[in-house]
Amino acid sequence: MADSQSRNPNLPKNADEHIATLRQTLVNNPECGTTHYNLAVALLGKQEFVEAENVLHDAIEASPTLAEAYVQLGGICLQRGDLEGCFRYNQRATKARAGFAEGYANMAFVLLQLVDGKNAKEDEEKVDKAVKNLKKAIIHNKNFIQAYTTLGTAYFMKGLVEEGLKANLEAVSIEPKFPVAHNNLAVAYLELKDYKRAIEHCDIAMDLGFEVNPAMLDELAPHRST
Repeated sequence: MADSQSRNPNLPKNADEHIATLRQTLVNNPECGTTHYNLAVALLGKQEFVEAENVLHDAIEASPTLAEAYVQLGGICLQRGDLEGCFRYNQRATKARAGFAEGYANMAFVLLQLVDGKNAKEDEEKVDKAVKNLKKAIIHNKNFIQAYTTLGTAYFMKGLVEEGLKANLEAVSIEPKFPVAHNNLAVAYLELKDYKRAIEHCDIAMDLGFEVNPAMLDELAPHRST
């Protein structure tokens, strides 16, 4: 079978050629936010973070409602350990485009990462805000499997095992081969002392390539059939 290059000689042969093509497009149309964004994504693929960040700001200046650009800026912040910056950019993404599910889910992820055990009240508030944002993400995208698993984690952090279980069951009902959800279900069923189901989901998670916590494997070992 002929490859895509032989079918269409105009396609870029590699990332550098793709970047060069996008730069030339911007010379002819410097106000195109989408082209700026595509260039930034290509630069991120080459780990050229500083230039990508500048280009993303150009994208937003050209297209202020380009929510994906804010999310990418949040990702750059996360890559350098700036959780607060990541949160702010994802918050701006949800303001730039109403109902942008990814922005809500990313804000929730950051909030859960900021739980540090130093102040119980503040930690509880962060988890509660995360739950609210995840529910918004799911309202806007009912098939957002990562939002369901993160919601399950938030419920586990609140000690609400049954609610966390339900959230992860929703995730596997959407994508039966999502390993994180199966691992989370194993954790939940183990907490509920339903060892048979815990083992079942633990094994599925491992079969799907998930690295299960050795402590959980040790705890389940006595309950496996010999």
